[in-house]
Amino acid sequence: MRKTLFGIILLFTPTIIWAQDVHFSQFYETTILRNPALTGIFSEDYKIAANYRTQWGTVSQPFVTQQICYEGKIVTNPNTSDFFSYGLLANMDQAGSIQMKNFGVYPSLSFNKSLEDVYHSFLSVGFTGGYVQRSFDPARITTNNQYQGGGYDPNAPTGEGQLNNKLNYFDLGAGVNFSGGAGEYNQSTYFVGVSAYHLTKPKNSFYNNAQVKIDTRYNACAGLTYRFDENYGLLMQAEYQIQGKYNELVFGGLLHWKKSSEYASEPVFVAYIGSFYRLNDALIPVVKIDYMRYSIGFSYDVNVSKLNPASYMRGGMEISLVKTGLFHENERGKTLCPHFFY
Repeated sequence: MRKTLFGIILLFTPTIIWAQDVHFSQFYETTILRNPALTGIFSEDYKIAANYRTQWGTVSQPFVTQQICYEGKIVTNPNTSDFFSYGLLANMDQAGSIQMKNFGVYPSLSFNKSLEDVYHSFLSVGFTGGYVQRSFDPARITTNNQYQGGGYDPNAPTGEGQLNNKLNYFDLGAGVNFSGGAGEYNQSTYFVGVSAYHLTKPKNSFYNNAQVKIDTRYNACAGLTYRFDENYGLLMQAEYQIQGKYNELVFGGLLHWKKSSEYASEPVFVAYIGSFYRLNDALIPVVKIDYMRYSIGFSYDVNVSKLNPASYMRGGMEISLVKTGLFHENERGKTLCPHFFY
């Protein structure tokens, strides 16, 4: 009964699904859906990232979310440090017993204007436009009309009228971001940005109700990396989102240790450990390892919200995989960017 009620609430109650967007605890790995102006803000020429998340297995059928993203850079003028960034993100999640699915494809484009200072500061403006499809399996829905004579009749009409099981919409987002460094030896790097999604407020009703729309989601995010010495440092990130009447704040940090090589300009091995906290929802321990240009991160949501009696503090497990590289391995990256990791 508990799992059935949770599935019904998920489908019909906006307070539970206020964002209608995919959700990751390792939010710092989901650039395009965080702020399109962050596309391409890394130190090499391209990046490929994948995320996998499963959650609420103790409450309902597990909610599974997957995402893959590619980002690259184009130098606009060899005499300046300005560059364009481009990306393409695809994601899909499936939630609950009725198999509610969201599938989205988001290309992005940003322009990064170098301020030509010693801290490699950039002012970036980015845009993304996506195609989203939402659907569910109507054969898995049970309604009160199907409970007759003290029992359940799967052949009885649901009484839901003109209920469609699929809807599509186009989405639009934009953002601005400032990134740079600080300190006598440039031992700190930081970024701060704002963005907005669902700018067109697309329709979002399985009943073709034109009055039901997705509210614009506003996002503010910031990050800081500080190197204590050649081997140790601290990465801190924070993000605040607001959409209609609902909001979310997540913040935290990772300590890191790196092992360098005299034969390579970049660290050979970097280990991170730390945690984040999603306000009134979950504590999120994180472990992350970089080896050469490969990275793997693992996190787990320890649920501390009012859902705790049903979740038993078990929120969700998440894994991220990232690969960065150069278009020509015998060259350094053609663009200059702050290091937000290690």
